[in-house]
Amino acid sequence: MKKKIIWAVLAALFSFILYQVYVFSLAEEDNINPIYLIPEDAVFVIDTKRPIDTWDEVSASPIWKHLQTNTSIKKASKNVASFDQTFQDQKNIIDFIGERDLLISVHVYKPKKYGLLYVADLQKLSKLRFLKTAISKLAGDNFKVTKRVFKEHEIIELYDKKKRETLHISFIKNQLIASYTHVLVENSINQYTNPKIGRDVNFVEIKKETDDSGFFNVFIQHKYLDQFLNCFTKASDLTYYNNIKNTLYYSGFDVSLIEGSIIQAIGYTNVNETSQTYLKAIQKSGKGKRTVAKIAPKNTSLYFSIGFDSFDEFHNNVEELQKENPKQFEIYSNQSKAIEEKLDINLKKHIYSWIGDEIALLHFSSALSKNKKDIAVVIKTDDIDDAKENLQHVLSKIKENTPLKYKQINYQGYPINFFDLKGFFKMLAGNMFSKMEKPYFTIIDDYVVFSTSPNTLKSIINDNITGYTLNTSDKFEEFNYHFEKKSSIYTYINTPLIYNELLDISDRKTRVELQKNKNYITCFSQMGLQLISDGGLFKTNITTSYQNPKVLSEELQKEIQLKKELLEKIKPQKDSVIELNADTAFILPEIHPPDLSTSEYKEFYDDKTLKFEVELDDGMLDGDFKMYYSNGKLKLKGQFKKGKQSGTWRAYSKETGKQIFKKRF
Repeated sequence: MKKKIIWAVLAALFSFILYQVYVFSLAEEDNINPIYLIPEDAVFVIDTKRPIDTWDEVSASPIWKHLQTNTSIKKASKNVASFDQTFQDQKNIIDFIGERDLLISVHVYKPKKYGLLYVADLQKLSKLRFLKTAISKLAGDNFKVTKRVFKEHEIIELYDKKKRETLHISFIKNQLIASYTHVLVENSINQYTNPKIGRDVNFVEIKKETDDSGFFNVFIQHKYLDQFLNCFTKASDLTYYNNIKNTLYYSGFDVSLIEGSIIQAIGYTNVNETSQTYLKAIQKSGKGKRTVAKIAPKNTSLYFSIGFDSFDEFHNNVEELQKENPKQFEIYSNQSKAIEEKLDINLKKHIYSWIGDEIALLHFSSALSKNKKDIAVVIKTDDIDDAKENLQHVLSKIKENTPLKYKQINYQGYPINFFDLKGFFKMLAGNMFSKMEKPYFTIIDDYVVFSTSPNTLKSIINDNITGYTLNTSDKFEEFNYHFEKKSSIYTYINTPLIYNELLDISDRKTRVELQKNKNYITCFSQMGLQLISDGGLFKTNITTSYQNPKVLSEELQKEIQLKKELLEKIKPQKDSVIELNADTAFILPEIHPPDLSTSEYKEFYDDKTLKFEVELDDGMLDGDFKMYYSNGKLKLKGQFKKGKQSGTWRAYSKETGKQIFKKRF
């Protein structure tokens, strides 16, 4: 009898073991792909297969150590450390779970508000009831645990009594989903029966092309990116993004940390073939070599480059794009025809024929522009002699066929011309450079440089004379090494130099945060984005470099001093005599009118009091000149003739207003 009982127990135990083997090894898995649980409005999806190891490596980097000095980040990391310690206390569970695939998605769930959803792949662990029970044990006395049902799925709610926030957790087959925003968990449950992103052929295409050898993958859905950006800036500042979001589907990146100071994300971006944007035309036009850094000022804050196999191919693609919208193409054709007929020129022969494989936009700040934004468009030429000949022909036709006078000044040996060809840049590259109306231009080496301000051109000329150019920067060259030499689109940003403009485009709340966290933004001193046409996709590279804020600050001060010293070398020699006399009283500061087409130019003191006024003719100082003291009294008066002081000049006392010196020129 005892033997029968023993055999019965052994048989039951053996049957149980066989059942467990079947359940955990042989049974058909009823699992679900975690991407199927990501709601369709995800802006970002972060995918990591080793979250614990990734966190260990990131937290040991110089970047993270600096970010730890930020109060908000330090507080958040303490919470992470506390949460991690809680799990470490339950070592048996951690050892059993191990590293798991983890997805983190970012969603805008209402205007100016975004939340995160976590999806963890538990594989066979979802079959074990004890895991749900373990959540309550992990919570401890600081949490209140409640449960509710949403569409037949149980949602566990962990209310933090101290922080007064609730973590919502649910299980769907082999997946654990969690969020501090309840609507995201509910949206995830809704997605379970009708997944969108996971079955989107455009996402599947990018997922397939994205490598996973780095720390983690990041996927961007461009359709919703403007909603996320709107959480930090004004909607009016994002109008430019409409074309982009209608052109691009997804970007997928493999993210790596290089030498602890370079964050690099390499992957692919797919393009909507039905979109009618210039980005589509660029994608079809190949790539060009980036060389504009040769003449770009060293203090360039933004360098945006468009490259192509040839401009002729790019222009043909632009025209084909225009034809897809008959009304738009008619406007484009009529505008081109009107220019050609009015000036008796051929745009393809006299302009398009000499354009090389790169067009770039430069943005920087200079003293000559009185703190205004310096923006220039640089066109690389195939043949600079051909470009000079054809531009001279166009200028002669402008002079011949328009009532405007021929405008040209000479600065440091470089002619600066007024290019009155309205709508030219819109025809050249669409709305990207549409504000570049009636610009001035000069020629530097193999490049034609355009700007709406002659002072911007003067600054670029000065920097090239002194050798203060972007390609002479070791810092830029080391950063540029991480990008391929040829691009379809390339954007370089010097964060410390563009920081103030970020403040201008931010909403009030974000501006306060930017000011408070300046050192945690500008420490990522260089940022770059590169898109390279690759079949029907863009090969994509986003890279940023970290620099210690203290070292960065010292470096910026040295650069400011260096530029001052270089500019001093090319300034006209000044009289070294300090004593005020009949000669020194009439030495004037350099005058740089921002608009050469006006008949007069004025400058003011900081309190808006008039500093001086002078008459202009064809952009040159020509006519009456008067200068005033800060108290409003007349200081100097005289006349200019073709840019030079002429006739009798008189100087007056600041106190009495009487004449004190007179000089004949």
